[in-house]
Amino acid sequence: MSSSPEQPNRRRRAVLASVGLLLIAVAAVFIVNARTRFVVGGAMVNLGYRLQDPIEAYDFHHAHDLPPDEIWKELQAQNHMAAEVRKKFPRTARHPLVAMVVCMDARVDTNELTGDTRKYYYVVRTAGSVLEDHEEDMLELAVANGVKVIVLTTHTDCAAEKVAADPEKRKLYPALAAAVDEREKRIAELLARPAIAAKIAAGQLLIKRVNIDTMNEELLPVAANTK
Repeated sequence: MSSSPEQPNRRRRAVLASVGLLLIAVAAVFIVNARTRFVVGGAMVNLGYRLQDPIEAYDFHHAHDLPPDEIWKELQAQNHMAAEVRKKFPRTARHPLVAMVVCMDARVDTNELTGDTRKYYYVVRTAGSVLEDHEEDMLELAVANGVKVIVLTTHTDCAAEKVAADPEKRKLYPALAAAVDEREKRIAELLARPAIAAKIAAGQLLIKRVNIDTMNEELLPVAANTK
């Protein structure tokens, strides 16, 4: 059955009404306190995530039959769209006071860890959250430039940790397994660096160890010697 000419108009009016209500809500947020603005802003970002998550047309997971060059073209197209939005709505520059070491697992979203989408964190992402010498250097430089908290993370259901715990997989990925084995040693090296140790001793730098619940991004404290 064909739709009447009035139906598209009704849909347009409904969309315009929704947008109008959203703009009113946003305007109202800016006249209340900062914490409310922060919470509402985080909720709006999460709404954006939820709106995008079900759209399979932009989901590479549902496009494994595409050749790599087509996936690259789609990635470039998505970047172009995102960059155009950012040009029209530039971000505020903020100097990070927090540095986080996080596994490269895509399920861990560093924005969702704190509900803060501002550029307020240095983030080091590696396989299994394992540091190398150059990353230790970068963290030391970050501390010299004003970072006061370093958050060292692991996460549940970590593929790198599963490799290290499985004798057969260790044979397939020996470098990855060896890296996970050395994670605690690397952390000890970082903490023993004179510039880092001095800041910790003076109470000017705090080191926190947490395990991220991959399902909900909750930060769960862990003991300092946990592997």
